[in-house]
Amino acid sequence: MPSVEGIVEAVDRVAQIQAEWARERPDLDVSPQGVIGRLHRLAGHLTEQLVVVYRQHGLGEGEFDVLATLRRAGPPFARAPGELAAHTMVTTGAMSKRLDRLERDGLVRRTRDEGDGRGRVVSLTDAGRRVVDAAFADHMANEARLLADLDPADRVALEGILTRWLARVEPPPAQR
Repeated sequence: MPSVEGIVEAVDRVAQIQAEWARERPDLDVSPQGVIGRLHRLAGHLTEQLVVVYRQHGLGEGEFDVLATLRRAGPPFARAPGELAAHTMVTTGAMSKRLDRLERDGLVRRTRDEGDGRGRVVSLTDAGRRVVDAAFADHMANEARLLADLDPADRVALEGILTRWLARVEPPPAQR
């Protein structure tokens, strides 16, 4: 377990919180907070920076996610609503609200599934494809900017660590 003195020397908010807990609860190992706390805070900061780009394209984070999921599907850029919900990890009710807005804005259309008359299919419109292609290009430039301060070797190491950790806590995606 790191010493309180070693934690206090660090300069970020998580180190300050760890030092306070180490002082108040010396019987507990507060070192996990160093990783989890920093990941949690970093995720919040990154999300703030990512949604700026989505807003520039008239999208929220959820709408971008839906359009990107449709675009990644390849031609004809369509998926069933339930499949979209599974790919974006939201409830079908939340998906319906997103689709209502995107359809209203002319970015997607909902049609009957030709293979199953009861089913529906959501597909990108031409306008939706233009929006998501422009938004995704700006999104990738933004992510590159956010990672620019990391040494390339650190980026590779961090990606490997996060990939292995995520594989332990999340099931692999279903294959199409």
